[in-house]
Amino acid sequence: MAASAALAAALTVGAGTPALATTATVSATAASPSALSPLDPAALRAALAQRPAADVSAGFVRVTGSAGRFEGSSAEGGAAVDPQGRFRIGSISKVFTATVVLQLAAEGRIDLDGSVRRYLPDLPAQFGAVTVGQLLNHTSGLPTGDNTYWGDGTTGWFAEHRLDAPTPEEIVASTAGQSPAFDAGTAQQYNGMNTFVAGLVVEKVTGHRYAEELRRRIIGPLGLRDTSLPDADDPALRRPATRPYLTVPDADGGSHRVDVTEQSPWPWAEGGMISSAPDLDRFMTALFRGRLLPPAQQEELFTVPEVPVAPGNRYCPDDTACLSMGLVRLASGGVVAWGKTGSRPGSTSGVFATRDLSRTVVYSVDPTTLKGTETPYALGLLKSAFGLGSIS
Repeated sequence: MAASAALAAALTVGAGTPALATTATVSATAASPSALSPLDPAALRAALAQRPAADVSAGFVRVTGSAGRFEGSSAEGGAAVDPQGRFRIGSISKVFTATVVLQLAAEGRIDLDGSVRRYLPDLPAQFGAVTVGQLLNHTSGLPTGDNTYWGDGTTGWFAEHRLDAPTPEEIVASTAGQSPAFDAGTAQQYNGMNTFVAGLVVEKVTGHRYAEELRRRIIGPLGLRDTSLPDADDPALRRPATRPYLTVPDADGGSHRVDVTEQSPWPWAEGGMISSAPDLDRFMTALFRGRLLPPAQQEELFTVPEVPVAPGNRYCPDDTACLSMGLVRLASGGVVAWGKTGSRPGSTSGVFATRDLSRTVVYSVDPTTLKGTETPYALGLLKSAFGLGSIS
């Protein structure tokens, strides 16, 4: 994530402005590793309170680990935020997908250095030199495909099309005729197409639906009761943490709200999953403690390739790659955190942890636009949780 934005401006409550509701619970702070600042509940409360009312309807953050605990929220109009509730995790789904692929690699069923077309021979020709490992660490150079599936970037388009459900095969097929962005393995560029293809590789190798492998390998063994990958025609979000909405402009210059709690989870292995803050915490804890992967494959989660960043990369802030086979590396002032962000219309979230699990952070905010204006607020929560002045 390109993450050097300052905290959002403080929220001013006045006439015509929804009232701020802020709640928090804190436990005593344990001894912290030298590079990690002690947990600062006041800074987290201040970050929550800076919620930009015009762009974000709600937000919450959960901090756990040996270095202290915190749970807090902020929502317009005093609306309740269920810290145990579910939300759409978007591209955090990629961590689950990478974990399943790495498990299959550990079992000798997938060769990370093997060609993707070895498993999916009917893929377009530009996949020829791409390996499975390059899908996971975003060095494939694959084209992005037909962006019309993602819409025109307006809230009106999404409100109208939120139940559309293109298939993974349709998404991947849309790359036909497009040129690679660069030669495979020579640069890094964050690209959701990689994970659609990785999910199809899982299905080809196992002979099972990807969602079934996800349940059998991760969700079931870890007891993740709030985590699922629904079918594309199932738009429900049961027991949501919040009721996200988008602000849609009207022809007369006004606007109206559209509840987007229900929407198609068509991004699938790339971004279609649902989870909760406790479940994401449990998943990251198990993953970092080696419960899901043998040592060799787990190390791939913490190994960033030494390649330049391709122009237009949305994730790495400079010319240094920051994505491993499943995670993104954030570093500042001697603190290194690993995790992933995710976004679906109405929901932006993230989960990050230090490798020793002294601190794990899960946040979720509800943007009312699709312009990314919630990013400074989300980054403010993340920086306050880790005690960082900046993130790189």
